[in-house]
Amino acid sequence: MVEISPGANPPVAKIVDWGKYNYQREKQLQKNKRNTKVLEVKQMRIGLKIGEHDLEVKLNKVNNFLDTGHKVKITVIYRGRELAHKELGFKLAEKVISQLGDRIAVDQQPQLAGKQLNFVIRSTQNAKTKDA
Repeated sequence: MVEISPGANPPVAKIVDWGKYNYQREKQLQKNKRNTKVLEVKQMRIGLKIGEHDLEVKLNKVNNFLDTGHKVKITVIYRGRELAHKELGFKLAEKVISQLGDRIAVDQQPQLAGKQLNFVIRSTQNAKTKDA
């Protein structure tokens, strides 16, 4: 017996087959789980002295991640004495953001944490739909 509306006068109850109810509830939970999309945060690490072509290759990979609907955490790594020139990392971060253009939004602005400069971007366009 399941109480449907306890606030009513008199309270309304219903006799339910517990096995059937439990089965339907499990099926609904499985259906809901199937329809959810797992959003991952991919990471791309870039050195401070990265070459122009190497940067283009990494940005193409970032574009692929963004096209599939993932967020991307980009990390600029400082090595050794490079920490004395922190502004170079911020310039590199701005260069990456400007090269990716209007199709991205910056979720987390570049911020320095130890020997790493991190920022998170996501696509402003809808993810591509896969053909079934």
